[in-house]
Amino acid sequence: MSSSKTEKKGLFKFGIRAGFSVAVLSATVLFLVVRFWLGLEISLAVKLSSAMAAVIFLIVYAVLYFTTYKRLTHIERLFKNTARKRFIDYSDVDLSRKDEIDYLMKQGIKSSRTIEREIQRLNRIENYRKEFIGDISHELKTPIFAIQGFIETLLNGALEDEEVNRDFLKKAMRNVNRLIYLTKDLMEISKLETGELKSDIEEIYLYEVLNDIIESLNYKAEKENIDLIINEFDKNTRVKADKNQLKQVLINLIENGIKYNFPNGKVEVTVFTKPKQKDRIFLSVKDTGMGIDEKDIPRVTERFFRVDKSRSRERGGTGLGLAIVKHIMEAHGEKFTIESAPNVGSTFTISLRRADPVKV
Repeated sequence: MSSSKTEKKGLFKFGIRAGFSVAVLSATVLFLVVRFWLGLEISLAVKLSSAMAAVIFLIVYAVLYFTTYKRLTHIERLFKNTARKRFIDYSDVDLSRKDEIDYLMKQGIKSSRTIEREIQRLNRIENYRKEFIGDISHELKTPIFAIQGFIETLLNGALEDEEVNRDFLKKAMRNVNRLIYLTKDLMEISKLETGELKSDIEEIYLYEVLNDIIESLNYKAEKENIDLIINEFDKNTRVKADKNQLKQVLINLIENGIKYNFPNGKVEVTVFTKPKQKDRIFLSVKDTGMGIDEKDIPRVTERFFRVDKSRSRERGGTGLGLAIVKHIMEAHGEKFTIESAPNVGSTFTISLRRADPVKV
């Protein structure tokens, strides 16, 4: 941005006050010297001291004007612009003298930039809040209207037809469950994003966590005709993580692999290490599903983003699963990466800090 227009020049009041003060003091001292030490007459002493006062006033005023006036106008401009929330480039400001005024200008510019960043941050939060409320309203509206429609149909006579009412009640229940999952995920991501949910890091056996999850999701995988596979790894492998949050991450990733897969497909969990990162354990969840287009990969961790909205809702997705994974991994200071290709499958990889001593 270009600098703002120079403010209108007025009287240099500080120069006048300083010049007047120094001139009066100097004139007084000079009057006393010439009157009582040199013994000059009062009228002559007054004239001499008055003339000297005028000269000193002009000298002090000129010195202060040329050394400080321009810099003080920069400070004035800086504070006025900050008060008006106008943040401009101050590259034209000369800070070569390195005195107290330069220091004040430097701190003012730094404060202006800090305020600018803070206002930008608050604007982002406000935009996020508006967007979040809009997303929630949209997501809640669909199941609520569906439940309302089913209940109204039942009350208008379908309640008497046992086959119809059972079918409608099942559909209403599915939408109720969707609301429950959505509410739970919303509470979770809200806590994660505000930092309210803290990670309780402990040393845990990775195999035990994975085994519990696979056992709980096997039924769902079999129902969808998906093979759920854990490739062999050292059962004594320990990592440092929040056990419940890590479980949630793995459940979200594996459920995702099951949900967006093809019949007779598979979800494969692999634990591995990298030679250059011996302090880390890597875990990947690879599926043979629908995949994600390359342009959509950066956005799939955004809350409520869906590659195919109708298909996601049909399969019960809330659009928050990968966003939750991303936030949990960031809270752990770890990496979460995605590789995918449409109709080929996706590989989701997380890193975890290992608790085992690394053998060199």
